[in-house]
This record gives sequence, structure tokens and C-alpha cells, in this order.
Amino acid sequence: MEQPKNNIKIISEKKNARVILPNMLTLIGVCIGLTSIRFALSGEFHLAVIAIIFAALIDGLDGRIARLIKGTSKVGKELDSLTDMISFGVAPAFIMYFWKLNTFGRFGWLLCLIYVICVALRLARFNVNSNQEPSWKDNFFEGVPSPAGGILVLTPLIISLSGFNYIQLNYDLIVPIFFITTSVLLISKFPTYSFKKIVIPRKATIFLLFGIVLFFGLLLIYPFTIISISAAIYLLLLPICFLHFQKIKKENHDEISNEDDDLEDVL
Repeated sequence: MEQPKNNIKIISEKKNARVILPNMLTLIGVCIGLTSIRFALSGEFHLAVIAIIFAALIDGLDGRIARLIKGTSKVGKELDSLTDMISFGVAPAFIMYFWKLNTFGRFGWLLCLIYVICVALRLARFNVNSNQEPSWKDNFFEGVPSPAGGILVLTPLIISLSGFNYIQLNYDLIVPIFFITTSVLLISKFPTYSFKKIVIPRKATIFLLFGIVLFFGLLLIYPFTIISISAAIYLLLLPICFLHFQKIKKENHDEISNEDDDLEDVL
């Protein structure tokens, strides 16, 4: 009599360990993002901003660590999107609402809702586009990524904490402008650098390491000033990125003309 086939698959413990590590980092990012709301509730806005920065650093590390140790998974991918929604969508909106937008009444709450919805739409579009085949477009994001968007909407608060008293800023005007502009950039198709496939020559590695150490050293000493300057540099990079994208797009015109434009997803 023929024996039935055994369909039970044994999963390697090493594979489980590789998957758990990046997912643990992602969950830590969720906790930090939620904790930033608690800091905002108690009026400790400097700690709330620092928590968001830590969440952004963890968000940049967990995916790279997962690819490095070959611990990527579908659960990790979905978990990362949910984390981004909390840490860079809900948390920054609440922080800015408790700091300034609550003085605008219903209009302030409307700005928060618009921003959070735009973050959700941006993450949904990213998940759809990430299933496509690799191409030169992988060097660019469509729209501003959610971590950058979360920091951009916090920029007025960060500037106020940095001690830039040389120019009197009207935050009642600047905060809504940042919210509306960032929300539009999130759901737009404006190209932004993804920094995923940067190739560093071996000779330049030591200078890269020095630059990273210098940046984080300055970040520890002058946190809000460095974050403000970094946000300004990022905004200045946007038109440069657009021109670079258009140049590469012309060079790959044949590839673009062969792509199927009849997509079901409206995003």
C-alpha cells in the first residue's frame, strides 16, 4: 500500500531568527512613535520631536538589516507600512495639533485629517508599486516618502526649538503652509531620491564614515539646529532631483514607451 506523502515543511530556526530581528526593530519604531504622542500630550515637544527622529532612524535601518541578513518577509513589509502610518502620519499630526493647530479650531483638525489621509494614500501607492519589476525608477520615489513627510510637517516646531531668533516667523501662517505643501508632495508623482542603490567607491568609504560620524556628533550636540538645516537641504534637493529624473527619463525613453499604462489602481 502506497504511503501518503508528508506535506509538513520544516522551517529553519536560522530563518526565523533572521525574520524576527528586523520585525522587532519595526515594532520598537511603533512604540517610539506612540510615545511621541504621549510627550506631546504632556507638553514635552522637544522629546516628541526626538522620538520621531529615532523612529525615522529605525525605519531606515530595519529594511536594510532585513535585506542584509536575508530576513525579508511579507509580514515585515506590511508591518513596516503600518509603522510608518503611526510614526510619520498620526504621531506628527497629533504633535503639531497640540502645539499649534488646536488654536485654529476646526480648520486645524481638518489639516491634521488631510495630512494623515495623504500619508495613508502614499503608503498604499508605495505597496502597489513595490511589486513591479526592478528598473531605473527604483532610484526615485513617487512623491515624498512618509518619514521625510513626517519630519517636514514638524519643521516649524523644530525651528522654534532650535533657537533661530534672528527672524521673527509667523507660525500661524507657516504651519498650515507646511501641512498643505507636504500633503500635496506625499500624494504627488514628484520624483524624490530614494538613496537605495547608491554605490560608494571603496576609496571614498572612509570619508563617508567620517561624514556619518560628524553628522551624528553634531546631531547630539545641536539636535534641532541640525534637523532644521537637514530639512532645508532636503527641500533644496527637490528641484535638483526633478531635473535629474527628467534627464534619466529621456535617456530611457524606449523603456518607458514599452510600459503598460492601463493600470487598474488610480493612485
